[in-house]
Amino acid sequence: MTPEAFCAETANIWRLVGYFLTIFKIVIPLILVILGVIDLGKAVVSSDDKAISKSVKSLAMRVIAAVCIFFVPTIISFIIGVVDTSANDNADICAKCISSPSGDVCSAAYDALTD
Repeated sequence: MTPEAFCAETANIWRLVGYFLTIFKIVIPLILVILGVIDLGKAVVSSDDKAISKSVKSLAMRVIAAVCIFFVPTIISFIIGVVDTSANDNADICAKCISSPSGDVCSAAYDALTD
């Protein structure tokens, strides 16, 4: 395995990481927001002003965390893009497989491996 062809030769791994991150960036934020809404609902039902205030703050923090988690794949793609400019042109395959695992670039690299 040559360093110049690392991403092309490991496209199946990057594709799997891409699918995992796609699921990760959707499911985890949904869980965080749903749990925050449930906590807020419990506080509203209890009619305790202090609990409501605490739940609103908790919900806000969970929404912020959910947004951050949603953008993890974008941040990873950006970092790989920065490394790509200083390393080689092959890192584009890694970035494409992580950000869009079923995209054309990743599929072509994956198909080339399986042929």
